[in-house]
Amino acid sequence: MSVKKICVITGSRAEYGLLKNLMKKIQNSKKLSLQVIVTGTHLSKKHGFTYREIEDDGFHADFKVDMKLNSDNSSEITKSMGLAMIGFSNGLEKLCPDMVVLLGDRYEIFSAAAAALIAKVPIAHLHGGESTEGAFDEAIRHSITKMSQLHFVAADEYRQRVIQLGENPTQVFKVGALGVDRLKNMSFVSRSSIEKLLKFKFQKKNLLVTFHPTTLEQCSAASQFKELLHSFQKLENTNIIFTMPNADPSGHDIRELIHRYTSKNSNSFFYESLGLELYLSVAAQVDAVIGNSSSGIIEVPSLNKATINIGDRQKGRLKANSIVDCKPNRESIQNALELVYSSKYQSSLSKVQNPYGPSGASDKIFEILENYNFSKSLKKKFFDLASI
Repeated sequence: MSVKKICVITGSRAEYGLLKNLMKKIQNSKKLSLQVIVTGTHLSKKHGFTYREIEDDGFHADFKVDMKLNSDNSSEITKSMGLAMIGFSNGLEKLCPDMVVLLGDRYEIFSAAAAALIAKVPIAHLHGGESTEGAFDEAIRHSITKMSQLHFVAADEYRQRVIQLGENPTQVFKVGALGVDRLKNMSFVSRSSIEKLLKFKFQKKNLLVTFHPTTLEQCSAASQFKELLHSFQKLENTNIIFTMPNADPSGHDIRELIHRYTSKNSNSFFYESLGLELYLSVAAQVDAVIGNSSSGIIEVPSLNKATINIGDRQKGRLKANSIVDCKPNRESIQNALELVYSSKYQSSLSKVQNPYGPSGASDKIFEILENYNFSKSLKKKFFDLASI
């Protein structure tokens, strides 16, 4: 039996952190051979050329697709998607993979999926079926589902949604979330080591802020973020630790606000990208993660930590009881902070059950890939639900 080439495509440091365990398993397999295509912010100077971390971990970047992420306005991002599609076409032609593995709902991943579809390369899609009403990621995610042959989802509800989109149930596998899997298999950085690495000291209270552009909401990302910053005015003895937003439209506006705030407030710090392990290690030490990132929904509950989820960017996702939803205005955010710091709420965190667990996603995905029938036709019959 010939060894099958599995091409993993990654466009960001956070996404790579989720894929890392699966990539190692494919790399060590006797039945599968790993190929890696890097793109997106991995190749951006502004984001630190993070493809180097992939190579430092013992992987080889077989092909690089530079999208020229020079701006975050809608027009430039659309142009970058076009460049990406050309690049992926070249990469797939050169590498001739037997299957492409894609995670999530980023626009660069959409370009990769479209190129693979036209190149007749089957796609295994991870984290499909989820809903995020406040971002255009939702439409991208469901579009990738329709281009894919294999589906690895995080929960029963998401499996049902993929089937509802017309996918054959025999090709849709509930495996749990890769982020939860990563938590169970990582070594956390100690509190003292975090302080040395990030060059600050934890205070009595600490908050980790991860806020991304709200691409489908009427209220601008900048105005929402200003409300968040205003909500911090009443806090005392509190460190505010910011991670930078992703490369979506209006990301630059949020970055500028973070720079301005941290330059005027000595208890605040910003970091371009912590990477998944350091990010989760910091999250394990703070009182709450606050913002609108999927990490606060999927991974943070497994740390028995609070999440304050602002606005509708993550609306529609399954949520643990540790997550406090609030509106994108200072009063609502301040009320959420008061709740999170209440003794009753803090005592409840130890009992939180994460709907995205338990761990084991990488093992399940790997086993299915190793035993997949690669001779299957790419033709898919639309699976109709029973008439209601």
